[in-house]
Amino acid sequence: MKKIILKAENTHSLNKEEIVDLLANGEINEDLFQTADRVRKKYVGDEVHLRALIEFSNICKRNCFYCGLRAGNKNVERYRLTPEQIVETAQMAAAQGYKTVVLQSGEDAYFTAEKLAEIIKQIKKTDVAVTLGVGEVTYEEYKILKEAGADRFLLRIETTDTNLYKKLHPGMSLENRKSCLYNLKKLGFETGTGCLVGLPEQTFESLADDILFFKELNADMIGIGPFIPHKDTPLGKDKAGDFILALKVMAITRLLLPYINIPATTAMETLVKNGRNIALQSGANVVMPNVTAFDFRKKYEIYPDKVSVDYSTLLDNLNSIGRTVSKSRGDSKNRRERYDSQ
Repeated sequence: MKKIILKAENTHSLNKEEIVDLLANGEINEDLFQTADRVRKKYVGDEVHLRALIEFSNICKRNCFYCGLRAGNKNVERYRLTPEQIVETAQMAAAQGYKTVVLQSGEDAYFTAEKLAEIIKQIKKTDVAVTLGVGEVTYEEYKILKEAGADRFLLRIETTDTNLYKKLHPGMSLENRKSCLYNLKKLGFETGTGCLVGLPEQTFESLADDILFFKELNADMIGIGPFIPHKDTPLGKDKAGDFILALKVMAITRLLLPYINIPATTAMETLVKNGRNIALQSGANVVMPNVTAFDFRKKYEIYPDKVSVDYSTLLDNLNSIGRTVSKSRGDSKNRRERYDSQ
């Protein structure tokens, strides 16, 4: 197992069988996490990039089985920020020192590409990077968003297991999800994706396929979090994902894609106290504080009991593990030629 970890550290390449072996072996965890942290330090440094998260609508046309915002959940109090509220929140985040804002929502048909484009243009006047997380649209719509000034796009694939994807995403297709991701890459977006760890019927093999897909896509950012069941979904009575397994998926992803940005996800902190710091010491280099007004934030319940953190507490936490907040936008360092030539 140590030889496999050493191979990953030196070559940034593993086959599916080797990844499965690492995921299945519980005796190499600390060695794996320490190696991922070492690779993180070497390739992206000790700075932590903060992204200001704005959850601007919890209205969604999709019915994903694991998500509390699913259209079929009648217990959600729906909301939608106005364009003016979104821009004002972004301006506030920029004034606080954030270099990136992340505009996230359910798949809300009200926010057409044209409406979002106008919002993006206003936000870009504050000289911040704009990341979008608004789901699947057409190539032409992604192009409108890119031309308006959007820099990055997050579209988690959640699982690359065809049968599991179909079961959990009624009316959607894995092929279209992948097509959207490749369209985003083609248009020049810094492209982020990721997966849920601990979904019912998920296997080590399917998680290995997820990691290899991230490598194939040459993604710029990968968000990995444990599955946390929401009571008002079809998976509400299922067992939560395992924190350590999610951490291992994240660590292996860091080893195979050393230059990418990896957030210490809120789900990790929600599932395990101090989970954010643990993730930052196991390969992660990004934190996404939620700057949405609290009255709305509590209604954006993808999973229950989401934790939040205030800025000063976050700084104290980072200082306690020897990390500092970056003063840059944290643009992607992930360029294939950077490590293909080594």
